[in-house]
Amino acid sequence: MLLFDILLPGLVLGGMYALIALGLTLQYGVARIMNLSYGESLVAAAFGTLSLYSGLKLSPLLALVLAIPAAALLNWLLYRLLLQRLIRRSKDRGAQEVDSILVTFGVLFVIQGVMLVAFGGQYYSYSYLSIPVTVLGSTLAVNRLVALAFAALIGTAVYLALTRTRLGTAVRAVAVDPNAAQLVGIDVGQLAGLAFAFGGGLVAAGGVLVSMFLTFNASMGVVFTMKALVVVIMGGVGNVMGALVAGLLLGVVETAVARLVDPGLTLAATFALFLAVLLIRPTGLFGKAAS
Repeated sequence: MLLFDILLPGLVLGGMYALIALGLTLQYGVARIMNLSYGESLVAAAFGTLSLYSGLKLSPLLALVLAIPAAALLNWLLYRLLLQRLIRRSKDRGAQEVDSILVTFGVLFVIQGVMLVAFGGQYYSYSYLSIPVTVLGSTLAVNRLVALAFAALIGTAVYLALTRTRLGTAVRAVAVDPNAAQLVGIDVGQLAGLAFAFGGGLVAAGGVLVSMFLTFNASMGVVFTMKALVVVIMGGVGNVMGALVAGLLLGVVETAVARLVDPGLTLAATFALFLAVLLIRPTGLFGKAAS
Protein backbone atom coordinates (compact mmCIF):
# COMPACT_ATOMS: atom_id res chain seq x y z
CA MET A 1 0.00 0.00 0.00
CA LEU A 2 1.44 3.35 -1.08
CA LEU A 3 0.63 5.12 2.19
CA PHE A 4 2.59 2.64 4.30
CA ASP A 5 5.37 2.49 1.68
CA ILE A 6 5.88 6.19 2.43
CA LEU A 7 5.00 6.30 6.11
CA LEU A 8 7.15 3.46 7.46
CA PRO A 9 10.42 4.40 5.70
CA GLY A 10 9.64 8.03 6.49
CA LEU A 11 9.33 7.24 10.19
CA VAL A 12 12.64 5.37 10.10
CA LEU A 13 14.40 8.32 8.48
CA GLY A 14 12.55 10.82 10.68
CA GLY A 15 13.44 8.85 13.79
CA MET A 16 17.12 9.18 12.88
CA TYR A 17 16.71 12.92 12.26
CA ALA A 18 14.92 13.33 15.58
CA LEU A 19 17.58 11.45 17.54
CA ILE A 20 20.41 13.34 15.85
CA ALA A 21 18.67 16.68 16.42
CA LEU A 22 18.18 15.93 20.13
CA GLY A 23 21.91 16.12 20.66
CA LEU A 24 22.21 19.45 18.85
CA THR A 25 19.22 20.74 20.83
CA LEU A 26 21.20 20.16 24.00
CA GLN A 27 24.46 21.55 22.66
CA TYR A 28 23.00 24.65 21.03
CA GLY A 29 19.83 25.19 23.04
CA VAL A 30 21.37 24.58 26.47
CA ALA A 31 25.15 25.02 26.19
CA ARG A 32 24.79 27.86 23.62
CA ILE A 33 27.45 26.23 21.43
CA MET A 34 26.85 26.14 17.68
CA ASN A 35 28.82 22.96 16.97
CA LEU A 36 29.69 22.86 13.26
CA SER A 37 31.63 19.61 13.78
CA TYR A 38 28.44 17.87 14.88
CA GLY A 39 27.96 15.87 11.68
CA GLU A 40 31.60 14.81 11.64
CA SER A 41 31.11 13.29 15.10
CA LEU A 42 28.22 11.27 13.68
CA VAL A 43 30.27 10.03 10.74
CA ALA A 44 33.19 9.21 13.05
CA ALA A 45 30.84 7.04 15.14
CA ALA A 46 29.65 5.33 11.95
CA PHE A 47 33.25 4.55 10.94
CA GLY A 48 34.01 3.33 14.45
CA THR A 49 31.05 0.96 14.25
CA LEU A 50 32.16 -0.25 10.82
CA SER A 51 35.67 -0.93 12.12
CA LEU A 52 34.40 -2.85 15.16
CA TYR A 53 31.97 -4.87 13.06
CA SER A 54 34.35 -5.75 10.22
CA GLY A 55 37.46 -6.16 12.36
CA LEU A 56 36.19 -7.68 15.60
CA LYS A 57 32.75 -8.92 14.47
CA LEU A 58 31.25 -6.78 17.21
CA SER A 59 27.51 -6.17 16.89
CA PRO A 60 26.55 -2.54 16.15
CA LEU A 61 24.10 -2.76 19.06
CA LEU A 62 27.00 -3.50 21.41
CA ALA A 63 28.98 -0.73 19.72
CA LEU A 64 26.05 1.55 20.59
CA VAL A 65 26.57 0.83 24.29
CA LEU A 66 30.26 1.67 23.95
CA ALA A 67 29.89 4.72 21.70
CA ILE A 68 27.55 6.79 23.88
CA PRO A 69 29.77 7.08 27.00
CA ALA A 70 32.98 7.34 24.92
CA ALA A 71 31.58 10.18 22.81
CA ALA A 72 30.11 11.91 25.86
CA LEU A 73 33.53 11.85 27.54
CA LEU A 74 35.30 13.24 24.45
CA ASN A 75 32.74 16.04 24.10
CA TRP A 76 33.02 16.88 27.80
CA LEU A 77 36.80 17.17 27.41
CA LEU A 78 36.35 19.37 24.34
CA TYR A 79 34.02 21.63 26.29
CA ARG A 80 36.16 21.86 29.42
CA LEU A 81 39.55 22.22 27.73
CA LEU A 82 38.63 24.48 24.82
CA LEU A 83 35.10 25.81 24.58
CA GLN A 84 34.69 26.82 28.22
CA ARG A 85 37.65 29.17 27.93
CA LEU A 86 35.96 30.89 25.00
CA ILE A 87 32.75 31.25 26.97
CA ARG A 88 34.54 32.91 29.87
CA ARG A 89 36.16 35.54 27.66
CA SER A 90 33.06 36.25 25.55
CA LYS A 91 31.34 39.51 26.41
CA ASP A 92 27.85 38.37 25.45
CA ARG A 93 25.93 35.50 23.85
CA GLY A 94 26.53 36.81 20.34
CA ALA A 95 30.29 36.83 20.80
CA GLN A 96 30.11 33.37 22.36
CA GLU A 97 28.28 31.96 19.34
CA VAL A 98 30.73 33.52 16.89
CA ASP A 99 33.73 32.12 18.80
CA SER A 100 32.14 28.67 19.07
CA ILE A 101 31.40 28.63 15.33
CA LEU A 102 35.03 29.45 14.51
CA VAL A 103 36.46 26.87 16.89
CA THR A 104 34.12 24.02 15.94
CA PHE A 105 34.69 24.86 12.27
CA GLY A 106 38.33 24.07 12.90
CA VAL A 107 37.45 20.91 14.81
CA LEU A 108 35.31 19.89 11.80
CA PHE A 109 38.35 19.87 9.51
CA VAL A 110 40.50 18.06 12.05
CA ILE A 111 38.00 15.21 12.41
CA GLN A 112 37.26 15.11 8.69
CA GLY A 113 40.97 15.11 7.83
CA VAL A 114 41.68 12.20 10.15
CA MET A 115 38.82 10.20 8.63
CA LEU A 116 39.98 10.98 5.07
CA VAL A 117 43.49 9.77 5.89
CA ALA A 118 42.19 6.63 7.57
CA PHE A 119 39.37 5.69 5.19
CA GLY A 120 39.72 7.79 2.03
CA GLY A 121 36.86 9.45 0.22
CA GLN A 122 34.92 6.38 -0.94
CA TYR A 123 31.56 5.29 0.39
CA TYR A 124 31.26 2.50 2.94
CA SER A 125 28.51 0.22 4.21
CA TYR A 126 28.18 -3.16 5.84
CA SER A 127 25.54 -5.85 5.92
CA TYR A 128 23.85 -6.25 9.30
CA LEU A 129 20.34 -7.71 9.66
CA SER A 130 19.61 -6.73 6.06
CA ILE A 131 16.76 -9.23 5.94
CA PRO A 132 13.58 -8.00 4.22
CA VAL A 133 10.34 -8.27 6.16
CA THR A 134 6.83 -7.14 5.29
CA VAL A 135 5.06 -4.80 7.71
CA LEU A 136 1.55 -3.56 6.85
CA GLY A 137 2.17 -4.40 3.21
CA SER A 138 5.45 -2.45 3.07
CA THR A 139 8.80 -4.23 2.76
CA LEU A 140 11.60 -3.02 5.01
CA ALA A 141 14.95 -4.43 6.10
CA VAL A 142 15.16 -5.62 9.70
CA ASN A 143 18.10 -3.30 10.37
CA ARG A 144 15.91 -0.25 9.66
CA LEU A 145 13.25 -1.45 12.07
CA VAL A 146 15.87 -2.16 14.74
CA ALA A 147 17.37 1.31 14.22
CA LEU A 148 13.92 2.88 14.54
CA ALA A 149 13.17 0.91 17.72
CA PHE A 150 16.42 1.99 19.39
CA ALA A 151 16.01 5.60 18.25
CA ALA A 152 12.50 5.62 19.75
CA LEU A 153 13.77 4.06 22.97
CA ILE A 154 16.62 6.55 23.35
CA GLY A 155 14.44 9.52 22.39
CA THR A 156 11.75 8.53 24.89
CA ALA A 157 14.33 8.06 27.64
CA VAL A 158 15.81 11.50 26.97
CA TYR A 159 12.39 13.14 26.92
CA LEU A 160 11.38 11.53 30.23
CA ALA A 161 14.69 12.42 31.82
CA LEU A 162 14.30 16.07 30.82
CA THR A 163 10.66 16.36 31.85
CA ARG A 164 10.35 14.08 34.89
CA THR A 165 13.58 14.62 36.85
CA ARG A 166 15.02 17.53 38.84
CA LEU A 167 18.18 17.52 36.73
CA GLY A 168 16.09 17.63 33.56
CA THR A 169 14.08 20.54 34.92
CA ALA A 170 17.30 22.41 35.66
CA VAL A 171 18.59 21.73 32.15
CA ARG A 172 15.37 23.06 30.62
CA ALA A 173 15.57 26.13 32.84
CA VAL A 174 19.06 26.89 31.54
CA ALA A 175 17.78 26.47 27.97
CA VAL A 176 14.98 28.99 28.57
CA ASP A 177 16.92 31.65 30.49
CA PRO A 178 20.44 30.97 31.83
CA ASN A 179 20.53 34.24 33.79
CA ALA A 180 17.29 33.47 35.64
CA ALA A 181 18.44 29.89 36.22
CA GLN A 182 21.61 31.18 37.87
CA LEU A 183 19.57 33.37 40.19
CA VAL A 184 17.79 30.32 41.65
CA GLY A 185 21.02 28.50 42.42
CA ILE A 186 21.53 26.44 39.25
CA ASP A 187 25.16 25.94 38.25
CA VAL A 188 24.77 27.03 34.62
CA GLY A 189 28.37 26.28 33.63
CA GLN A 190 28.29 22.75 34.98
CA LEU A 191 24.93 21.95 33.38
CA ALA A 192 26.04 23.44 30.06
CA GLY A 193 29.06 21.14 30.06
CA LEU A 194 26.87 18.17 30.94
CA ALA A 195 24.40 19.04 28.15
CA PHE A 196 27.21 19.41 25.61
CA ALA A 197 28.69 16.04 26.61
CA PHE A 198 25.32 14.28 26.52
CA GLY A 199 24.56 15.85 23.14
CA GLY A 200 27.78 14.33 21.85
CA GLY A 201 26.69 10.94 23.17
CA LEU A 202 23.36 11.24 21.34
CA VAL A 203 24.95 12.12 18.01
CA ALA A 204 27.28 9.14 18.37
CA ALA A 205 24.23 6.93 18.96
CA GLY A 206 22.73 8.37 15.79
CA GLY A 207 25.93 7.57 13.89
CA VAL A 208 25.88 3.95 15.03
CA LEU A 209 22.23 3.48 14.05
CA VAL A 210 22.55 5.28 10.72
CA SER A 211 25.56 3.15 9.76
CA MET A 212 23.38 0.03 9.99
CA PHE A 213 21.40 0.87 6.85
CA LEU A 214 22.94 3.88 5.05
CA THR A 215 26.14 4.27 3.04
CA PHE A 216 28.48 6.98 4.30
CA ASN A 217 31.83 8.58 3.62
CA ALA A 218 34.23 10.90 5.42
CA SER A 219 32.95 14.09 3.78
CA MET A 220 29.21 13.87 4.40
CA GLY A 221 29.15 15.17 7.97
CA VAL A 222 27.99 18.61 6.81
CA VAL A 223 24.77 17.05 5.48
CA PHE A 224 23.89 15.69 8.92
CA THR A 225 24.83 18.97 10.60
CA MET A 226 22.54 20.86 8.23
CA LYS A 227 19.61 18.46 8.72
CA ALA A 228 20.02 18.55 12.50
CA LEU A 229 20.10 22.35 12.52
CA VAL A 230 16.98 22.53 10.33
CA VAL A 231 15.14 20.18 12.71
CA VAL A 232 16.25 22.10 15.81
CA ILE A 233 15.10 25.46 14.42
CA MET A 234 11.86 24.01 13.04
CA GLY A 235 10.99 22.46 16.38
CA GLY A 236 12.06 25.45 18.47
CA VAL A 237 15.58 25.95 19.80
CA GLY A 238 16.05 24.08 23.08
CA ASN A 239 12.67 22.28 22.84
CA VAL A 240 12.99 18.48 23.03
CA MET A 241 9.45 17.70 21.92
CA GLY A 242 9.85 20.12 19.03
CA ALA A 243 12.99 18.30 17.84
CA LEU A 244 11.19 14.93 17.99
CA VAL A 245 8.13 16.12 16.06
CA ALA A 246 10.10 18.15 13.49
CA GLY A 247 12.48 15.24 12.85
CA LEU A 248 9.65 12.79 12.18
CA LEU A 249 7.85 15.33 9.99
CA LEU A 250 10.96 16.01 7.92
CA GLY A 251 11.62 12.30 7.42
CA VAL A 252 8.09 11.61 6.17
CA VAL A 253 8.10 14.64 3.83
CA GLU A 254 11.47 13.70 2.31
CA THR A 255 10.36 10.10 1.78
CA ALA A 256 7.09 11.22 0.18
CA VAL A 257 8.90 13.56 -2.22
CA ALA A 258 11.48 10.90 -3.12
CA ARG A 259 8.76 8.33 -3.76
CA LEU A 260 6.14 10.47 -5.50
CA VAL A 261 8.17 13.16 -7.27
CA ASP A 262 11.97 12.81 -7.62
CA PRO A 263 14.71 11.72 -5.15
CA GLY A 264 16.78 14.66 -6.34
CA LEU A 265 14.25 17.09 -4.89
CA THR A 266 14.47 15.91 -1.27
CA LEU A 267 16.85 18.73 -0.33
CA ALA A 268 14.53 21.27 -1.92
CA ALA A 269 11.64 19.74 0.01
CA THR A 270 13.63 20.02 3.23
CA PHE A 271 14.14 23.76 2.86
CA ALA A 272 10.63 24.36 1.51
CA LEU A 273 9.20 22.76 4.66
CA PHE A 274 11.70 24.69 6.78
CA LEU A 275 10.71 28.03 5.26
CA ALA A 276 6.99 27.23 5.46
CA VAL A 277 7.23 26.47 9.18
CA LEU A 278 9.21 29.63 9.90
CA LEU A 279 6.77 31.77 7.94
CA ILE A 280 3.88 30.46 10.04
CA ARG A 281 5.77 30.01 13.31
CA PRO A 282 8.97 32.12 13.35
CA THR A 283 10.03 30.62 16.70
CA GLY A 284 9.48 27.03 15.52
CA LEU A 285 6.65 24.54 16.05
CA PHE A 286 7.04 24.47 19.83
CA GLY A 287 9.14 27.60 20.37
CA LYS A 288 7.93 30.60 22.36
CA ALA A 289 8.58 34.21 21.53
CA ALA A 290 10.79 36.05 23.98
CA SER A 291 8.79 38.36 26.23
